[in-house]
Amino acid sequence: MSHRLFSVVGGLCAALWLFSAPSAPAHANDPTPAAQHPTADPRHGKERQKANDFTDAKRALGGAAGNPECVWAGRRVVNLLWRDDLDTAFRHFDLYDRFGCPSGHIQSAFRCLILHARDIDPKVANSLNAWVQACWINPSAPEAPAPPPAVAKPTGH
Repeated sequence: MSHRLFSVVGGLCAALWLFSAPSAPAHANDPTPAAQHPTADPRHGKERQKANDFTDAKRALGGAAGNPECVWAGRRVVNLLWRDDLDTAFRHFDLYDRFGCPSGHIQSAFRCLILHARDIDPKVANSLNAWVQACWINPSAPEAPAPPPAVAKPTGH
């Protein structure tokens, strides 16, 4: 009983979080110059990248699997399955199912991830996440994800 209660509460919290983002029209009448606007801050790059990921998925998939809540929960399920965290994966799958997302897409994305296992490098940051995203968007023939940007190493003096 408490597991179901936590699932429902978690689902409601996730839904509220997804739909609590400020809308674009609120910024239309904003007198703040673009250079001083909070979204112009480079620290918001990750948020912008997440929004782009959701937009790319919606454009590529078109159906329910491209809905932001399905992308968010589904990619987590696939990632957790890969890491053998089955209990947490099934809890996320329950949430995914509650949103009315297609369960077959998780199977296809996970199959794709397994088929590209040799390309996932645990020593490279975000390698797994990049492949999960690529397999989510196109489970039948994903493009190899772009390599992460090179990090400049400080020179020792």
